Amino acid sequence: MKRVFSIILLLLLTVISTVTSCPPSDRAALLRFKGALHEPFLGIFNSWTGTDCCHNWYGISCDPESHQVADINFRGESEDPIFERAGRSGFMTGVISAEICKLPRLSSIIIADWKGITGEIPKCIATLPFLRILDLIGNKISGEIPSDIGRLQRLTVLNIADNQISGRIPSSLTNLSSLMHLDLRNNKISGPIPRAFGRLRMLSRALLSGNQISGPIPGSISQIYRLADFDLSMNKISGVIPPSIGRMAVLATLNLDCNNITGTIPTTLLTSAISNLNLSRNALGGKIPDVFGARSYFTVIDLSHNNFRGPVPRSLSAASYIGHLDLSYNHLCGRIPAGAPFDHLEASSFVYNDCLCGKPLRAC
Repeated sequence: MKRVFSIILLLLLTVISTVTSCPPSDRAALLRFKGALHEPFLGIFNSWTGTDCCHNWYGISCDPESHQVADINFRGESEDPIFERAGRSGFMTGVISAEICKLPRLSSIIIADWKGITGEIPKCIATLPFLRILDLIGNKISGEIPSDIGRLQRLTVLNIADNQISGRIPSSLTNLSSLMHLDLRNNKISGPIPRAFGRLRMLSRALLSGNQISGPIPGSISQIYRLADFDLSMNKISGVIPPSIGRMAVLATLNLDCNNITGTIPTTLLTSAISNLNLSRNALGGKIPDVFGARSYFTVIDLSHNNFRGPVPRSLSAASYIGHLDLSYNHLCGRIPAGAPFDHLEASSFVYNDCLCGKPLRAC
C-alpha cells in the first residue's frame, strides 16, 4: 500500500512540475535563440540549464498563468551583480534568431546595449500578438524596420536607436495605436516621415535625430495631443515649420536643428508650452517675431546659424524666463536691449551678426 501511495505521489509531483514549467517548445526556441549569440565575458547563459526555463534562467520571465515565456530582458549596461563581478559592461555578437518568434506569449523583448549584435530585425516579430516592448538600442543591427510592424497593436515602446537600420519608416508604423515611446535615433533611416504620423495619438516621445530623413514635417503631428518631446535634429528635413505645432498643449521640447528648414518662425512657437526650442543650423529667415510675453518660458532657445534679420526682439524682456539664448551667426542688427534676460547673457549669444551692438558686445 505504501508503495502504491509513493508511486501516486511521484506521479502527482511530476504532473505539478510539468504544469508549472515552461513548455518544451519554449525551452527549445530559447536554446536555438541562444545558439545564434555569443557572449564571451559575463557568462549570462550559464544559468540556462535544466528543463524549466521559467526559473533561474537569466533574463527570462514567464506568464504566471500559462507559464509561457513572456519577457526576454538582456541589457548590456546594467547594475546587475553579474556585471559588477566582471567589472565591465556587456559585449555580445551574433544575430537575433527568428526562433524568438516561436515564443507566442512574448510581451517584451529587450536586447539592448550589447554593441556587437548584427543581422536584421526578424520580420516575424510582427506576428507576436502580445508584444508591448521592443528595445534593441545600442547594437549593430542593420536592414529595415519590418514593413508590417503596424500589426503589433499592443506595442507601447519601439526603441531601435544607435544601430545601423536603413530604409524608410514603414507606413504601417502609423497603425501602432498604443505606441507611447518611439526612438529611432542615430541610424541610417531615409525618406519622408509618413504623412499619417499624426495617427499615433498615444505617442509622448518621438526621437528621430541623427538619420537621413527628408521631406517636410507632416502637419498631422499636431494631432498627437500627448506629444511632449519631438526631436528631428540632424536630418535632411526641408520645407516650413507647421504653425499648428505651436498649438500643441504639452509639447515641451522641439529640436529641429541641423536640417534644411526654410521660411519664418511661426509666432505660435514663441507663445506656446515649448520650453526647449532648438532651430539652429537651418535656413530660416525673416524677423524673429516680437511676441514674447508672460507665457514664454524657455530653458533653451537656440536660433543660431540661420538667416534672421532685423533687431533682437524687445519683448524678450517680458518673458517669464529665458535660460540659454543663442542668436549668433545671423544677420541681426541694432542695439541689444538692456535688462533681463540680456544682463546674464554672454557675448557668444550674439556674435557673428551684421551690426548688433550694446552689452555684452561693443558699445553702440
